[in-house]
Amino acid sequence: MAASGLRLRAEKLFEMLAVLGRLSRCQSTSQAFAEVLRLPKQRLRKLLYPLQEVERYLAPDSRKDLHLRIFNPSPEDIARAESVFTATEHNRIDYVSSAVRIDHAPDLLRPEVCFIGRSNVGKSSLIKALFSLAPDVEVRISKTPGHTKKMNFFKVGKHFTVVDMPGYGYRAPEDFADMVETYLKERSNLKRTFLLVDSVVGIQKTDNIAIEMCEEFALPYVIVLTKIDKSSKGHLLKQVLEIQKFVNTKTQGCFPQLFAVSAVTFSGIHLLRCFIANITGNLYLTN
Repeated sequence: MAASGLRLRAEKLFEMLAVLGRLSRCQSTSQAFAEVLRLPKQRLRKLLYPLQEVERYLAPDSRKDLHLRIFNPSPEDIARAESVFTATEHNRIDYVSSAVRIDHAPDLLRPEVCFIGRSNVGKSSLIKALFSLAPDVEVRISKTPGHTKKMNFFKVGKHFTVVDMPGYGYRAPEDFADMVETYLKERSNLKRTFLLVDSVVGIQKTDNIAIEMCEEFALPYVIVLTKIDKSSKGHLLKQVLEIQKFVNTKTQGCFPQLFAVSAVTFSGIHLLRCFIANITGNLYLTN
Protein backbone atom coordinates (compact mmCIF):
# COMPACT_ATOMS: atom_id res chain seq x y z
CA MET A 1 0.00 0.00 0.00
CA ALA A 2 2.80 2.40 0.94
CA ALA A 3 4.65 1.63 -2.30
CA SER A 4 1.44 2.13 -4.30
CA GLY A 5 0.85 5.49 -2.61
CA LEU A 6 4.38 6.64 -3.33
CA ARG A 7 4.03 5.60 -6.96
CA LEU A 8 0.79 7.58 -7.33
CA ARG A 9 2.38 10.69 -5.77
CA ALA A 10 5.40 10.31 -8.06
CA GLU A 11 3.15 10.04 -11.12
CA LYS A 12 1.24 13.17 -10.10
CA LEU A 13 4.51 15.00 -9.49
CA PHE A 14 5.83 14.09 -12.96
CA GLU A 15 2.50 15.14 -14.51
CA MET A 16 2.66 18.52 -12.76
CA LEU A 17 6.26 19.02 -13.85
CA ALA A 18 5.30 18.22 -17.46
CA VAL A 19 2.47 20.77 -17.38
CA LEU A 20 4.70 23.43 -15.82
CA GLY A 21 7.36 22.73 -18.43
CA ARG A 22 4.89 23.17 -21.28
CA LEU A 23 3.57 26.40 -19.80
CA SER A 24 7.12 27.66 -19.29
CA ARG A 25 7.92 27.03 -22.95
CA CYS A 26 4.70 28.78 -23.97
CA GLN A 27 5.44 31.77 -21.76
CA SER A 28 8.91 32.12 -23.25
CA THR A 29 7.23 32.39 -26.66
CA SER A 30 5.75 35.75 -25.74
CA GLN A 31 6.49 37.69 -22.57
CA ALA A 32 3.34 39.72 -23.19
CA PHE A 33 1.23 36.58 -23.26
CA ALA A 34 2.93 35.30 -20.11
CA GLU A 35 1.43 38.35 -18.41
CA VAL A 36 -1.95 37.52 -19.94
CA LEU A 37 -1.86 34.04 -18.40
CA ARG A 38 -1.52 35.60 -14.93
CA LEU A 39 -4.87 37.42 -15.21
CA PRO A 40 -7.72 36.35 -12.90
CA LYS A 41 -9.76 33.50 -14.38
CA GLN A 42 -12.80 35.56 -15.41
CA ARG A 43 -10.72 38.33 -17.02
CA LEU A 44 -8.62 35.71 -18.83
CA ARG A 45 -11.73 34.03 -20.23
CA LYS A 46 -13.18 37.39 -21.32
CA LEU A 47 -9.95 38.23 -23.12
CA LEU A 48 -9.30 34.86 -24.76
CA TYR A 49 -12.82 33.50 -25.25
CA PRO A 50 -15.20 36.49 -25.26
CA LEU A 51 -18.25 34.64 -26.55
CA GLN A 52 -17.84 31.86 -24.01
CA GLU A 53 -17.86 34.54 -21.35
CA VAL A 54 -21.09 36.03 -22.73
CA GLU A 55 -22.63 32.55 -23.10
CA ARG A 56 -22.82 32.28 -19.30
CA TYR A 57 -25.78 34.67 -19.36
CA LEU A 58 -27.88 32.40 -21.59
CA ALA A 59 -30.37 29.85 -20.33
CA PRO A 60 -29.07 26.28 -20.91
CA ASP A 61 -31.68 25.52 -23.60
CA SER A 62 -30.62 28.64 -25.54
CA ARG A 63 -27.03 27.41 -25.84
CA LYS A 64 -27.67 24.28 -27.91
CA ASP A 65 -27.59 26.09 -31.28
CA LEU A 66 -24.42 28.04 -30.48
CA HIS A 67 -21.15 26.55 -31.71
CA LEU A 68 -18.56 28.21 -29.52
CA ARG A 69 -16.22 25.27 -28.96
CA ILE A 70 -15.65 23.74 -32.39
CA PHE A 71 -12.35 25.58 -32.34
CA ASN A 72 -11.48 25.53 -28.66
CA PRO A 73 -7.71 25.76 -28.15
CA SER A 74 -6.14 25.72 -24.73
CA PRO A 75 -4.26 28.77 -23.41
CA GLU A 76 -1.14 26.71 -24.13
CA ASP A 77 -2.10 26.41 -27.81
CA ILE A 78 -2.89 30.12 -27.98
CA ALA A 79 0.50 30.92 -26.47
CA ARG A 80 2.26 28.86 -29.15
CA ALA A 81 0.37 30.71 -31.88
CA GLU A 82 1.71 34.02 -30.60
CA SER A 83 5.16 33.13 -31.91
CA VAL A 84 3.80 33.00 -35.47
CA PHE A 85 2.70 36.64 -35.17
CA THR A 86 5.84 37.82 -33.36
CA ALA A 87 8.34 39.66 -35.57
CA THR A 88 11.93 38.47 -35.14
CA GLU A 89 15.08 38.36 -37.21
CA HIS A 90 14.00 34.95 -38.50
CA ASN A 91 10.27 35.71 -38.73
CA ARG A 92 9.92 38.89 -40.76
CA ILE A 93 6.44 40.39 -40.85
CA ASP A 94 6.19 43.04 -43.55
CA TYR A 95 3.92 44.92 -45.89
CA VAL A 96 4.56 43.48 -49.37
CA SER A 97 2.60 45.54 -51.89
CA SER A 98 -0.83 46.77 -52.96
CA ALA A 99 -2.86 45.95 -56.05
CA VAL A 100 -6.04 47.11 -57.73
CA ARG A 101 -6.28 44.03 -59.95
CA ILE A 102 -5.52 40.38 -59.42
CA ASP A 103 -2.89 40.40 -62.18
CA HIS A 104 -1.05 43.11 -60.22
CA ALA A 105 -1.09 41.10 -57.00
CA PRO A 106 2.22 39.66 -55.74
CA ASP A 107 2.84 36.07 -56.78
CA LEU A 108 3.07 34.46 -53.36
CA LEU A 109 2.93 30.70 -52.93
CA ARG A 110 2.32 30.63 -49.17
CA PRO A 111 -1.24 30.19 -47.82
CA GLU A 112 -3.34 33.35 -47.83
CA VAL A 113 -6.21 34.71 -45.73
CA CYS A 114 -8.19 37.83 -46.58
CA PHE A 115 -10.37 40.21 -44.59
CA ILE A 116 -13.41 41.85 -46.14
CA GLY A 117 -16.23 43.93 -44.69
CA ARG A 118 -18.24 47.11 -44.92
CA SER A 119 -16.51 50.46 -44.85
CA ASN A 120 -15.90 51.49 -41.23
CA VAL A 121 -16.39 47.95 -39.86
CA GLY A 122 -12.94 48.14 -38.25
CA LYS A 123 -11.07 45.96 -40.72
CA SER A 124 -7.74 47.78 -40.78
CA SER A 125 -7.91 48.28 -36.99
CA LEU A 126 -8.36 44.54 -36.56
CA ILE A 127 -5.39 43.74 -38.81
CA LYS A 128 -3.28 46.28 -36.92
CA ALA A 129 -4.24 44.52 -33.66
CA LEU A 130 -3.31 41.12 -35.14
CA PHE A 131 0.10 42.60 -36.00
CA SER A 132 0.67 44.25 -32.62
CA LEU A 133 3.63 41.89 -32.01
CA ALA A 134 5.23 43.35 -35.14
CA PRO A 135 5.13 47.09 -34.33
CA ASP A 136 7.16 48.09 -37.39
CA VAL A 137 4.41 46.93 -39.76
CA GLU A 138 2.43 49.93 -40.93
CA VAL A 139 -1.30 49.31 -41.32
CA ARG A 140 -2.94 52.58 -42.28
CA ILE A 141 -6.10 53.42 -40.33
CA SER A 142 -8.38 56.35 -41.09
CA LYS A 143 -11.38 57.83 -39.27
CA THR A 144 -12.92 58.33 -42.71
CA PRO A 145 -14.88 55.27 -43.94
CA GLY A 146 -13.71 53.78 -47.23
CA HIS A 147 -10.05 54.68 -46.77
CA THR A 148 -8.71 51.37 -48.12
CA LYS A 149 -8.92 51.49 -51.93
CA LYS A 150 -6.59 48.64 -52.87
CA MET A 151 -5.82 45.08 -51.86
CA ASN A 152 -2.95 45.33 -49.35
CA PHE A 153 -0.70 42.27 -48.90
CA PHE A 154 1.28 41.51 -45.72
CA LYS A 155 3.59 38.52 -45.34
CA VAL A 156 3.86 36.77 -42.00
CA GLY A 157 7.30 35.19 -42.08
CA LYS A 158 7.32 32.10 -44.28
CA HIS A 159 3.97 31.10 -42.82
CA PHE A 160 1.19 32.89 -44.72
CA THR A 161 -0.03 36.15 -46.23
CA VAL A 162 -2.75 38.46 -44.87
CA VAL A 163 -4.74 40.56 -47.35
CA ASP A 164 -6.61 43.70 -46.32
CA MET A 165 -9.39 44.15 -48.91
CA PRO A 166 -11.15 47.46 -49.71
CA GLY A 167 -14.36 48.02 -47.77
CA TYR A 168 -17.69 47.69 -49.55
CA GLY A 169 -20.64 50.04 -49.20
CA TYR A 170 -19.94 53.72 -48.48
CA ARG A 171 -17.12 55.19 -50.60
CA ALA A 172 -16.16 51.78 -52.00
CA PRO A 173 -13.88 51.86 -55.06
CA GLU A 174 -15.83 51.98 -58.34
CA ASP A 175 -14.26 48.71 -59.46
CA PHE A 176 -14.77 47.03 -56.08
CA ALA A 177 -17.01 44.23 -57.38
CA ASP A 178 -14.65 43.28 -60.20
CA MET A 179 -11.56 43.55 -57.98
CA VAL A 180 -12.88 41.46 -55.11
CA GLU A 181 -14.89 38.97 -57.16
CA THR A 182 -11.92 38.19 -59.38
CA TYR A 183 -9.61 37.82 -56.38
CA LEU A 184 -11.98 35.47 -54.57
CA LYS A 185 -12.56 33.34 -57.68
CA GLU A 186 -8.98 33.12 -58.93
CA ARG A 187 -6.65 33.28 -55.92
CA SER A 188 -5.71 29.61 -55.73
CA ASN A 189 -3.80 29.84 -52.42
CA LEU A 190 -6.67 31.58 -50.57
CA LYS A 191 -7.37 29.40 -47.52
CA ARG A 192 -10.05 31.39 -45.71
CA THR A 193 -12.03 34.61 -46.08
CA PHE A 194 -12.83 36.51 -42.90
CA LEU A 195 -16.05 38.48 -43.29
CA LEU A 196 -16.28 41.23 -40.70
CA VAL A 197 -19.66 42.28 -39.29
CA ASP A 198 -20.17 45.24 -36.94
CA SER A 199 -21.52 43.79 -33.68
CA VAL A 200 -23.43 47.00 -33.00
CA VAL A 201 -25.60 46.90 -36.15
CA GLY A 202 -25.41 43.22 -37.18
CA ILE A 203 -25.64 41.88 -40.74
CA GLN A 204 -26.62 44.58 -43.24
CA LYS A 205 -27.82 44.34 -46.86
CA THR A 206 -24.33 44.96 -48.19
CA ASP A 207 -23.02 42.14 -45.97
CA ASN A 208 -25.55 39.81 -47.57
CA ILE A 209 -24.04 40.57 -50.98
CA ALA A 210 -20.58 39.56 -49.71
CA ILE A 211 -22.02 36.42 -48.10
CA GLU A 212 -23.78 35.48 -51.34
CA MET A 213 -20.51 35.94 -53.21
CA CYS A 214 -18.68 33.57 -50.83
CA GLU A 215 -21.50 31.05 -51.09
CA GLU A 216 -21.66 31.26 -54.89
CA PHE A 217 -17.92 30.61 -55.22
CA ALA A 218 -18.06 27.83 -52.59
CA LEU A 219 -15.43 29.64 -50.50
CA PRO A 220 -14.77 28.67 -46.89
CA TYR A 221 -15.36 31.80 -44.83
CA VAL A 222 -15.72 32.92 -41.23
CA ILE A 223 -17.90 35.64 -39.72
CA VAL A 224 -16.07 37.88 -37.24
CA LEU A 225 -18.01 40.30 -35.06
CA THR A 226 -16.06 43.52 -34.55
CA LYS A 227 -16.26 46.38 -32.03
CA ILE A 228 -17.62 44.20 -29.23
CA ASP A 229 -16.35 46.79 -26.72
CA LYS A 230 -19.14 49.08 -28.00
CA SER A 231 -21.92 46.54 -27.40
CA SER A 232 -23.56 45.80 -24.06
CA LYS A 233 -23.70 42.13 -23.01
CA GLY A 234 -27.42 42.01 -23.76
CA HIS A 235 -27.08 43.58 -27.20
CA LEU A 236 -24.10 41.39 -28.09
CA LEU A 237 -26.02 38.27 -27.03
CA LYS A 238 -28.95 39.31 -29.23
CA GLN A 239 -26.67 39.82 -32.23
CA VAL A 240 -24.81 36.56 -31.63
CA LEU A 241 -28.05 34.55 -31.45
CA GLU A 242 -29.45 36.19 -34.59
CA ILE A 243 -26.26 35.77 -36.62
CA GLN A 244 -25.72 32.21 -35.37
CA LYS A 245 -29.25 31.33 -36.51
CA PHE A 246 -28.50 32.88 -39.90
CA VAL A 247 -25.26 30.86 -40.20
CA ASN A 248 -27.00 27.64 -39.14
CA THR A 249 -29.93 27.97 -41.55
CA LYS A 250 -28.83 30.14 -44.48
CA THR A 251 -25.19 29.27 -45.23
CA GLN A 252 -23.20 26.32 -46.53
CA GLY A 253 -19.60 27.51 -46.60
CA CYS A 254 -19.50 29.53 -43.39
CA PHE A 255 -17.55 28.09 -40.47
CA PRO A 256 -20.22 27.32 -37.82
CA GLN A 257 -18.39 29.12 -35.02
CA LEU A 258 -18.58 32.90 -34.75
CA PHE A 259 -15.56 34.88 -33.61
CA ALA A 260 -15.83 38.18 -31.73
CA VAL A 261 -13.10 40.77 -31.35
CA SER A 262 -12.27 44.21 -30.08
CA ALA A 263 -9.28 46.03 -31.51
CA VAL A 264 -9.49 48.36 -28.48
CA THR A 265 -9.47 45.87 -25.58
CA PHE A 266 -7.83 43.03 -27.58
CA SER A 267 -10.62 40.69 -26.53
CA GLY A 268 -10.72 37.76 -28.97
CA ILE A 269 -7.54 38.81 -30.80
CA HIS A 270 -5.39 35.99 -29.36
CA LEU A 271 -8.02 33.38 -30.27
CA LEU A 272 -8.27 34.70 -33.83
CA ARG A 273 -4.47 34.59 -34.20
CA CYS A 274 -4.54 30.97 -33.05
CA PHE A 275 -7.29 30.10 -35.55
CA ILE A 276 -5.38 31.69 -38.43
CA ALA A 277 -2.17 29.87 -37.47
CA ASN A 278 -4.14 26.61 -37.33
CA ILE A 279 -5.96 26.87 -40.68
CA THR A 280 -2.76 27.88 -42.51
CA GLY A 281 -1.00 24.75 -41.25
CA ASN A 282 1.30 26.51 -38.79
CA LEU A 283 -0.18 25.20 -35.56
CA TYR A 284 -1.55 21.84 -34.49
CA LEU A 285 -3.68 21.83 -31.36
CA THR A 286 -2.58 19.73 -28.40
CA ASN A 287 -6.07 18.97 -27.10
